[in-house]
Amino acid sequence: MPTSGPVPGVRSITARLAEELSVGEHQVAAAIHLLDEGSTVPFIARYRKEVTGSLDDGQLRTLEERLAYLRELDARREAVLASIEEQGKLTDELRAALVAADTKARVEDIYLPYKPKRRTKAQIAREAGLEPLADRLLADPNLVPEEVAGEFLNENVADAAAALEGARHIIIERASEDAELVGATREKFWSEGSLRTAPFSEEAAKSPAAQKFRDYFEFSEPLEQMPSHRVLAVLRGEKEQALSLTFDGGEDEAYQAMIAQALGIDMTSPAPATPWLATTVRLAWRAKLMISASVDARIRLRQRAEEDAVAVFARNLKDLLLAAPAGTRTTLGLDPGFRTGVKVAVVDGTGKVLETCAIYPHQPQKQWDQAKATLGALIARHGVELIAIGNGTASRETDALASELIADIRKSGANPPIKAMVSEAGASVYSASAYAARELPDLDVTVRGAVSIARRLQDPLAELVKIDPKSIGVGQYQHDVTPGSLARSLDAVVEDAVNAVGVDLNTASVPLLARVSGVTESLAEAIVAHRESTGPFRNRKALLDVPRLGPKAFEQCAGFLRIRDGEDPLDASGVHPESYPVVRRILDRAGVTLAELIGDTRTLRTLKPAEFADDRFGVPTVTDIIGELEKPGRDPRPAFSTATFAAGVEKVADLKPGMILEGVVTNVAAFGAFVDVGVHQDGLVHVSAMADRFVSDPHEVVKSGQVVKVKVVDVDVDRQRIGLSLRLNDEPDKGKRNDRRDGGQNRNQNRGGGQRNKGGNSGGNKGGNNRGNKGGRRDQPMGSMAEALRNAGFGR
Repeated sequence: MPTSGPVPGVRSITARLAEELSVGEHQVAAAIHLLDEGSTVPFIARYRKEVTGSLDDGQLRTLEERLAYLRELDARREAVLASIEEQGKLTDELRAALVAADTKARVEDIYLPYKPKRRTKAQIAREAGLEPLADRLLADPNLVPEEVAGEFLNENVADAAAALEGARHIIIERASEDAELVGATREKFWSEGSLRTAPFSEEAAKSPAAQKFRDYFEFSEPLEQMPSHRVLAVLRGEKEQALSLTFDGGEDEAYQAMIAQALGIDMTSPAPATPWLATTVRLAWRAKLMISASVDARIRLRQRAEEDAVAVFARNLKDLLLAAPAGTRTTLGLDPGFRTGVKVAVVDGTGKVLETCAIYPHQPQKQWDQAKATLGALIARHGVELIAIGNGTASRETDALASELIADIRKSGANPPIKAMVSEAGASVYSASAYAARELPDLDVTVRGAVSIARRLQDPLAELVKIDPKSIGVGQYQHDVTPGSLARSLDAVVEDAVNAVGVDLNTASVPLLARVSGVTESLAEAIVAHRESTGPFRNRKALLDVPRLGPKAFEQCAGFLRIRDGEDPLDASGVHPESYPVVRRILDRAGVTLAELIGDTRTLRTLKPAEFADDRFGVPTVTDIIGELEKPGRDPRPAFSTATFAAGVEKVADLKPGMILEGVVTNVAAFGAFVDVGVHQDGLVHVSAMADRFVSDPHEVVKSGQVVKVKVVDVDVDRQRIGLSLRLNDEPDKGKRNDRRDGGQNRNQNRGGGQRNKGGNSGGNKGGNNRGNKGGRRDQPMGSMAEALRNAGFGR
């Protein structure tokens, strides 16, 4: 929230944000105004380009986040100024320092000496009249401490030793509350310090639980160079009481020299007070400043690691949400299993459940032919066009069943359905959710998973929004980062993805509608209830008949909601209703009807947007409108394609170096990408094997859900590890040069988050994947760090 009033001298938030984003102040001011009015980022980015100077959604997300921070900073600055002024200690110099402070940490450093606190030993010493003693010793090191201390004895100070101890506490507190000194030692500690790890105890080192961290029993790395995956790994080890962490800032003498300089002490002077003053300086470092610098380094290290982990998760989630939809085709969903059987669900093109059952083709029942006959009958009865197979337990065996069935159908002269492997990550979370119980009340929890798998193939976005993003399983350390920051980032990703694609108003579920700009969950429920009671919406204006959906909500959501085959063809497009008059002007100029103009690329590309712009709708909006008329309601997602897994390659032991296979990218980390080649265990394409050029970010080359061709370059059956390369001309032995110290070991693949527990929980790899070591070369031989990360639960 805005502060009660600006602090004189402080640069405006608008100016600071404009500088940070390298845009004009008028653009920032306009965006802030719209956000404060309740507009969403997708709405502003799409429909207010003239107002903001075409700030995109990425810039607006950054602006929104920094706006909140800077407002909090200004509010805290104002509160600190008021507190110090109330104490009667606010000087012009102090005010100037607070005005110049550009971070919350800096404000708190300056405020520290004036912050109300419990009585300290230094305070008690001041109350005993010992501050003049401290001042005299600092001012004149030629004094003999024991002699001058004798002048300050009183009923609260028994002897010279007690007087000197009190004076020392006062000097140490001064050093620890010197904002400039604290900031300087903090930055030096961060830039030159390192983190050392050791076993939590001798007894702990011998425990089986601690053995997974054994490669960190003697480990050290510079703070600035330590990659995020190692930071989170050692922090987990500390949390599990397997590791002890020590933050080392380097040579103590350098810090002590900084403290001495700040206090005006000459550590080399032969004066009588120098030894006493030098001891005071050493204690100030060891007992105060070193501890605060260590705490700050820990906070900064974790914060940086979390930011990296959240960024990886958000990028992968976006790729998964925007994966190619198979479309509105009747789909057979198979949720594989051995003992409990394969759950089967057939859904029509809209996702409506047509029929469900269970088959038992695998051990122990081994009813192969009967299962195949059951599936064949379902396919014939419902005209199934797609088969979606969950990629968990028994997936390859079930895939083999589907392949045999498809071959039989093809031999009969009929057109067989297309099969595809679908990620099960989070399916069990959905199945057991309250929403699934309301949506599919007549189905058993286990069968709901098959329905979800089928719908995921039809439209990944529409189905995945029903699941908490953290449970989708494409993250990096999602269980080790602060839940709030992760949730905010992922919610923004989901919101942007949903609004980029658009939502069919007459078929969308409550969870999908709730992600539309301006639509809350309660409003989404009201929209669905209205739709069910009055029938499908025939035009966008009918939204205003929904209870509690007022003009502001309509403004925010209408452009992102689509009505197919409605009364107005524009309602199926991304043209906002407020812009319909612009379309009418275009029609009048072109002398054609709307039906004739839509899709008429030749005519539309002759139009000049500037000729239809006015005070409200400028060239950017008109340009977007013409683009929408060319391809109304176009889906920005790629065309649907599937990977074909090699026949006879069903387990890691079946892989041989040199094989070229098709696979699907399941996850992208900073050090490479994991690819499912159909053997229940993802292989790793290390970043060094992604292209014939240097790749700094694997996302430049691949994204989650992408179908790729890879070469097998390294197979370790015992460890269930697979080395892959996107460079199909690579020699197999080159795979061994992948730097697995950077988290390059393969996951015990749960398709993004742990082997799915058929009982209803999505468990497994709590660590996700690992960030590559940005500080080192990417083509070094494998090291023991991979083993350390794997044992710690990362990158399985």
